[in-house]
Amino acid sequence: MDQYFNSYLEMISLRGLADHTRISYSTYIRSYLDYLANILCKLPEDVSWQELRDYVKWLQDERKLSDRTINTGISQLRFFTMYVLHKPWDNTQLPLRRFDAYLPYVPSQEDTFSFINTIPDLKQKAMIALMYSSGLRVGELCHLRYEDIDRKRMRVHITHSKSRSDRYAQLSSYALDILTQYWFEYGRPTGWLFPKQTDPERPIDTFFVSRHIHEHERRLGWPERITCHSFRHALGTHLYENGADLLTIQAHLGHKSLTTTTIYVHLASSTLAKVKNPFDQMGGYVRE
Repeated sequence: MDQYFNSYLEMISLRGLADHTRISYSTYIRSYLDYLANILCKLPEDVSWQELRDYVKWLQDERKLSDRTINTGISQLRFFTMYVLHKPWDNTQLPLRRFDAYLPYVPSQEDTFSFINTIPDLKQKAMIALMYSSGLRVGELCHLRYEDIDRKRMRVHITHSKSRSDRYAQLSSYALDILTQYWFEYGRPTGWLFPKQTDPERPIDTFFVSRHIHEHERRLGWPERITCHSFRHALGTHLYENGADLLTIQAHLGHKSLTTTTIYVHLASSTLAKVKNPFDQMGGYVRE
């Protein structure tokens, strides 16, 4: 099976995917090839559609994977079939699964300020303050360089975005103050803005931020429900609550589609509160 796996690695590498994406996608195909070798005892080109459907059922029943994760696995099976086996793919034979969609947890403006303001370590505080105030993904944050901070124009240049397109994000004055304190205290880095402690020539790992977020939640006695991405969602939600329109938020966060941005309408606590319920109007319970 190694030859199939190596061919798959070559093909996904030609797509120019990010390292972590290639690693993630490789996991799905490695699992599939192991299933063929150890359970089905067949070569990939000899597998029928029914056997592919049985594999998906096995992922659900034995591996207990979520519907969303199974869909990712199906997408990679499609890529493997088309670009490694060079066989046609029939969407009617193996449809994608429906899955439940949940709104992410978003801390309030007060909780966000309290969380960031009470972080004792200045480096962690600077990273999370910048991640929230500029709406950065954790990967974008970790790959910031010194020259990406434009103090004169009060903006952050983001070059390692998810959509592979550069953008500028707003730089908060308060976040810049915290960032400046960090910069002086941590050796004035001029390469990676947040270098790895054991190897300054490399950017800090993303798990560093995640680990310290949960550590601070425990320190505050809060339940562990904040993730790195919670701060990006928080900025979009808080901007909408403060009156920003969706097009502005879309540009600020670098969303390709406005549809992605509309989630903040549902997350904003003020959205439904401003709408008068018609049943209350009928009963005379209209409150200003």
